[in-house]
Amino acid sequence: MKITFVLPFAGLAGGIRVAAIYAERLKKRGHEVFVVSLPPDPISPLQQVKSLLKGKGLLSNKEGSHFDGVDVPHRVLDRCRPITDADVPDADVVIATWWETAEWVAKMSEAKGAKAYFIQHHEIFEEMPKERVEATWSLPLHKITISKWLVELSQERYGDRNISFVPNSVDTDQFYAPPRGKQPIPTVGMLYAPIGWKGCEVSLKAFSLAAQKIPNLRLVAFGSSAPTADLPLPEGTQYIQRPAQNTIKDIYASCDVWLCGSWSEGFHLPPLEAMACRCPVVSTQVGGPLDIVKEGVNGYLVPLGDSTALANQLVHVLSLPETEWQTMSDAAYATATQYTWDDAVELFEAALHTAIDRQRRGDFSRVSAPKDVSPQQTPI
Repeated sequence: MKITFVLPFAGLAGGIRVAAIYAERLKKRGHEVFVVSLPPDPISPLQQVKSLLKGKGLLSNKEGSHFDGVDVPHRVLDRCRPITDADVPDADVVIATWWETAEWVAKMSEAKGAKAYFIQHHEIFEEMPKERVEATWSLPLHKITISKWLVELSQERYGDRNISFVPNSVDTDQFYAPPRGKQPIPTVGMLYAPIGWKGCEVSLKAFSLAAQKIPNLRLVAFGSSAPTADLPLPEGTQYIQRPAQNTIKDIYASCDVWLCGSWSEGFHLPPLEAMACRCPVVSTQVGGPLDIVKEGVNGYLVPLGDSTALANQLVHVLSLPETEWQTMSDAAYATATQYTWDDAVELFEAALHTAIDRQRRGDFSRVSAPKDVSPQQTPI
């Protein structure tokens, strides 16, 4: 097949990583793959002044990309604007990867390929235009998604039952650890992201509560941005900002339990990556953890926002006898390795064939195309 991915800014977000994995592996399977994306948002003089006044120095929008080093043709537009027919080659299938790209793909001509919509979250965020985001779920595009809750959402809220379910996997060449025991100092790991729905305030409160019962409890965290005054890390935290990709496995492997307090996730790769590094997971009931955490086997799930329940399960996992913790650690590893990216790529490839077949059958009714608007630059 000739396959085109249409992306927002192709930075270091988790959804971009997944798209890069599929693009690269589809090419290795013999397909002709092309990627087109937007540049990063320009930084305004006012943003620079505010950053300088806060003592943070000059801002930069050159953060790198998960497509760096990926051997796939990749066109980055010279400015932020809608991606159109003129920007993409004729192909067999063209894939939207974000709600706004779905608007653009829906307007493309049939020569650009059958239209698919790779959905990695329900993108109803505070800064997003809710009505437009919801409307993309009704566009004549074949939906491919990564979590069971997104499949159910498509069926129950948006009335589309013909959706391809393609769960994420984990690269065990990148994320791995040999069988191991607990750390000499009890250690909790977490992703730090000062975005409300990521639930860092929930995770940090849970850690604080757990530390009251385990006084020498240690926190290890990583993230893409510096900790903020509004969301400070506990004293003594080991924080790694933008770690090199080949060192993240060592962060996971240095933890006894991985903590996720998110309010909402499409899938959320870190818990699965932590499992590949033999780390049990304690998480709120979101995205990927709902699909991969087996209660009491490889981790625990608790209700959204319940820091106390998270803390209690952290203490439980950290207090397990060595042999019982190792059993849970091994179960986490088994979960992460039972379904590979090769399995996922086969399912993704089949989903693209489904999109092509549906177009040939005329499954999609005509709908009015969305109007042209300026791009929103929130990465997936």
